[in-house]
Amino acid sequence: MINRIRTGIVSVTMIEKMEVELLDVDKLIEEFESVTKNAENVQRDTLKKILEENGCAEYLQNLGLNGRTDPESFKACVPLVTHDDLEPYIQRIVGGSSSPILTGKPITTISLSSGTTQGKPKFVPFNDELMETTLQIYRTSYAFREREFPIENGKALQFIYSSKQSNTKDGLIAGTATTNVFRNSQFKNAMKAMQSQCCSPDEVIFGPDFHQSLYCHLLCGLIFREEVQFVSSTFSHSIVHAFRTFEQVWEELCADIRGGVLTSRITYPSVRLAMAKLLKPNPELADLIHEKCSGLNNWYGLIPSLFPNAKYICGIMTGSMEPYLKKLRHYAGGLPLLSSDYGSSEGWIGANVNPKVPPESATYVVLPNIGYFEFIPLKENAEEHVQDKVSNSFLSKEPKPVGLTEVKVGEEYEIIITSFGGLYRYRLGDVVKVTGFHNSSPELKFVCRRNLMLTINIDKNTEKDLQLAVEAASKLNAEEKLEVLDFSSHVDLSTDPGHYVIFWEINGEVGDEVLKECCNCLDRSFVDAGYVSSRKVNSIGPLELRVVRKGTFQNILDHYIGLGAALSQFKTPRCVGPRNSEVLRILCDNVVKSYLSTAF
Repeated sequence: MINRIRTGIVSVTMIEKMEVELLDVDKLIEEFESVTKNAENVQRDTLKKILEENGCAEYLQNLGLNGRTDPESFKACVPLVTHDDLEPYIQRIVGGSSSPILTGKPITTISLSSGTTQGKPKFVPFNDELMETTLQIYRTSYAFREREFPIENGKALQFIYSSKQSNTKDGLIAGTATTNVFRNSQFKNAMKAMQSQCCSPDEVIFGPDFHQSLYCHLLCGLIFREEVQFVSSTFSHSIVHAFRTFEQVWEELCADIRGGVLTSRITYPSVRLAMAKLLKPNPELADLIHEKCSGLNNWYGLIPSLFPNAKYICGIMTGSMEPYLKKLRHYAGGLPLLSSDYGSSEGWIGANVNPKVPPESATYVVLPNIGYFEFIPLKENAEEHVQDKVSNSFLSKEPKPVGLTEVKVGEEYEIIITSFGGLYRYRLGDVVKVTGFHNSSPELKFVCRRNLMLTINIDKNTEKDLQLAVEAASKLNAEEKLEVLDFSSHVDLSTDPGHYVIFWEINGEVGDEVLKECCNCLDRSFVDAGYVSSRKVNSIGPLELRVVRKGTFQNILDHYIGLGAALSQFKTPRCVGPRNSEVLRILCDNVVKSYLSTAF
C-alpha cells in the first residue's frame, strides 16, 4: 500500500518518539492527489500487498490462488461473501486459534459492530494495518477541513466514548470498533498532530458509565470554552443527544463551575479525581454561561453561544444520521456542519474532501490505497440472463462486480471490500451512488443499507424512503411547534394483509386529528409503485402510526449500551426486523397512541 504508514510530516513511529509536530496539510493533499490520479494501478498494488501479506492464511490457501496476486486470478478464485460465510473462521479466531486463518499474522483484537442492523453485534477482525488506514482517513479529511476552515492549536469538544475492552476466554482483546481505535496508543498523538486534542481527560472518555461521561464532556467543554475550536463526535446523533442533555442539566453544570465541586451524580472515583484537577471555583464563568443560556430563544444557536471560537461541527451526518440535521442546525446557529468520513466496522472507504458542501449533498472519494474495492451494479433490470441448458429457460443472475475505476456516474452499486484485516470480497451491504470522479477515483454518495428495507410483497421501500416520508409528515407537527425526536419502523405480518408500522417519539402533546393526518401523510409519502398499487388493492394493509412514550428511544440506546455497544457507535435502528425482537418489545411496550391510515 502506497504511503500507508508515512503521512504528513512524520510517521507514527516518529510521533511516538518525539514531541508531536503538526501535520503538513499541503503534503497530505499532495499525497492524496497522487494516489487518486493513478487509482487503477494503486488498486492493483494494494491488492498485491494484501495478498502477499496474507497469502499463507488458511482461507486463501484453500481457494487455490497459489501465490497469484493479480485481480483477474483473485476474482476467479475468491467468491463473494457475507459475514455469515466468514462466521465459522472468525469464531475460530475468537476461540483462540493462533494459526493464520484469515490473515498472515495472528489477530489479537476483535471489533464489535454496533449491532443495530441485525439486533446483535458482529465480530470483525482488527489489526495494526486497519489502525493505519483509520489514521490515514482521519488525516486526509483533516487536511481538507483545515484548508477550508483553519483552526488554531486549541482543543476539541469531542463526544467520544469508549466502552470497556474485554478479553475473550482465549485471550483476545474485544471491544467496539471505536473503542479499539480510541484505546490504541497511536490515537492520542494523531489527534495532537491534527490540533484535535480532546478537552476531556482519558478517565472521562474511558469512563464505565456513558451518562456520567457525557455530563463530564459538557463540563470540560465549558471549562475550556474559549479554547474549543470545533465540536465533534463519530455520529451527529451523539452531538444532538449531548445538547439535548445539556438542556436538562445546564443549571447543575453552572453550579459545579460556581462552587468548584463536582455534582454527586458522578460516582466513579477515577472520573471524580480527574475532574477535580480541572474544576476550580469560577463564579464569573458560571454567571456568563447562565446569562448565555437564559438569553437563547428555544436554545437556537446554543453551540456558538457556549463556544465562541468554534469554527465548525463535525461528524458522520449522512445516511441514518440525516434526520438529526434539523435539530443540529438549530443548536449550531450559523456554524458550518461538516460531514466526516465514510466507513464501517469492517473498514474505511472514503474521505470527504469537499467539506463546504452541506451534509445532505456530501460525497466521499475512495482512497484507493486503503483496500481493494469492487462494485455490484444495481441498475433496474441489471440482472444478466443466462439460459439453463436443461430446462431451456432463462435464469436471472446478479451482474458481475466492476472495479473501482470502471463504475459509471449516476449509477448505484453495492460495495465489496477486500481489506488488510482478513475480509476478502466482502459484501458490505451498503448501496452508494457514483456522483463523479476526483481524478480517477470515484466520489460516492451513501444511499442506504441494502438489507434495511420495508417490504411485504412487491413493494420495496428503503431507509431513505422512510426518512423522506417522516420528514413530509412531521411538517404537520411543525405547525404546532413540536418535533419528532426519533423514529423507527416495522413490517407487521401478524395481520392479514401485512402492513407498515411507524413508531414516533414526539416532544409534547399533539392532538388526535393532527396525528391522524400525519398517519395518512406517511402512507401517501411512500411513492414506490409496488407499494402504491398494493395499497390500492389492499394486498398491503393501512399504515399504522404508533406514538411512543418520551424516553423510549433512550431505552433502546440503553439496551445497546448494555450489550456492550459504545455511544459513539450507536445508530437508531430504522427498520426493526424479527432478529431485533428486544428492540421491538421496547417499542411496542411503550406505545401510548395508535392510528390507522385512511389514505387509500
